[in-house]
Amino acid sequence: MKTKVFACLIAAFPLIAAADVTINMNQVSEAGVGAKLGQVVVSESKYGLVFTPALTGLTPGLHGFHVHQNADCGAKEKDGKMVAALGAGGHFDPENSNKHGTPWGDGHLGDLPPVYVDASGNANQPVLAPRLKLADLKGHALMVHVGGDNHSDHPAVLGGGGARLVCGTM
Repeated sequence: MKTKVFACLIAAFPLIAAADVTINMNQVSEAGVGAKLGQVVVSESKYGLVFTPALTGLTPGLHGFHVHQNADCGAKEKDGKMVAALGAGGHFDPENSNKHGTPWGDGHLGDLPPVYVDASGNANQPVLAPRLKLADLKGHALMVHVGGDNHSDHPAVLGGGGARLVCGTM
């Protein structure tokens, strides 16, 4: 009898929801990784991944939000200058779409809805990434950029988002 119960539990294991993933997020600059500004909790839902930030000390407004190719928030040199979090590479794009798009569209898989920062500098509004699964995140970085994101490559490349501001690795 115990063997049958155990076998049923093992068979049901894939039906158990995956645990949430917590990503520590740090300020980044040309000097490297800086102070911790909070975290983002990622949970799986039937609609996709839900990213719930708990970040402080940011400039109010909308900020670009993306999963990047590499799990590296370190600064790297480009054209003779150090660039914040360049170690993260570009936006996560396993299908090689080579285009910036909406989180529900056909562009980079790492394109997420923007993060909203309130007047006090806090970000705590969840965003939904309908095309992602938790398994997609392993080995990548999560990035908050300066300024908004229009989810297009026009009129500015990569949604017009600015410099890399906050980064965490998965």
